[in-house]
Amino acid sequence: MKRIEIIANCAVEENIMDALRAEDVAKFYTKCPIVYGEGSSGKRMGDAIWPEENFVLIVWCEEDEALKIEQAVKQVKARFPNEGIKIFGLL
Repeated sequence: MKRIEIIANCAVEENIMDALRAEDVAKFYTKCPIVYGEGSSGKRMGDAIWPEENFVLIVWCEEDEALKIEQAVKQVKARFPNEGIKIFGLL
């Protein structure tokens, strides 16, 4: 089993969910709807200075599903290259 974490700007949340549904993956997940932090794409603090917010989607799945999730996220990232979309996989 693999743990997949997708961290992305809330602005693309629906696009990511649509892409996962289109691939018929990540049917079971945990979502943290609003998270703050700073990464290579900048700060997301939900305040007046850094108003944007991120969300985190956590999925436990088998390797074949993880690859499909990665492809779905890559498609969204290609459409929105500046939105701070990251995916991480843990064993």
